[in-house]
Amino acid sequence: MNRKFLVVDDSVTMRRIVVNTLKSIGYDQFVEAQDGKDALDKLVSDTEINFVITDWNMPVMSGLELTKAIRSADSTKALPILMVTTRGVKEDIVQALQAKVSNYVVKPFTPQILKDKIDLILSN
Repeated sequence: MNRKFLVVDDSVTMRRIVVNTLKSIGYDQFVEAQDGKDALDKLVSDTEINFVITDWNMPVMSGLELTKAIRSADSTKALPILMVTTRGVKEDIVQALQAKVSNYVVKPFTPQILKDKIDLILSN
């Protein structure tokens, strides 16, 4: 099944890194958003998005708030969500998992780590 990724990060550079990594592992469909609110707007307007990769620390709406919003809507509650963030302490990871992210990656990451996490999510 083909994947269309929504890449959410307030850093243009980080969005580029994630998109370029996805391209390097074989994916070619992307939509970008600069914060959680922008991401929710994109999810409403583009029903082909079927995988979300989000940062945690963003203005307007954080990745954690975005995850909770996605999980609370019937139309998006089953979307795979990969949190990619600098927040690596155990308490943060637990909080993200309680919000029902599908998996969690601490920056910096390698293309192989991103690929492995995506493959793991898609195999479940």
